[in-house]
Amino acid sequence: MASVLRTHDQVVVHVSDIEGMDESNQKDYVTIPEIEVLPRDKQLSKEHSNAFWNTELEQLLREQGVELVILSGFAVEHCVTFTYNGASERGFKPVLLQNGIMSRHSDAVAAAYRDRNVISYPVVGYLVNKELNRGE
Repeated sequence: MASVLRTHDQVVVHVSDIEGMDESNQKDYVTIPEIEVLPRDKQLSKEHSNAFWNTELEQLLREQGVELVILSGFAVEHCVTFTYNGASERGFKPVLLQNGIMSRHSDAVAAAYRDRNVISYPVVGYLVNKELNRGE
């Protein structure tokens, strides 16, 4: 999904949870190699479950003109849901990426999809293309 957004000049933000990190365990907080982080992507670290809390995320998204926030990640019962709520409280339109969230608790993913707005990969592509065509 990030490649679709990048191809259409949309912002991609990677958030690293560094809560509990110290010099002895820094290697445990490295982004997994399968997640491609390009130089043009935005990166920020957070120490709280809500990625908006005490970070520059809101300012970064507003500067980029973002309205729709597509969330994916691990710990849907904590970080993903708290950030979803944080986005909503700040006037953004948050959605969960279908098949893009994980949890150690299988019922947490099902509950998140039941209780939150969800977007699929094809819809992301459609919306990005629609936005580009509107500008022509």
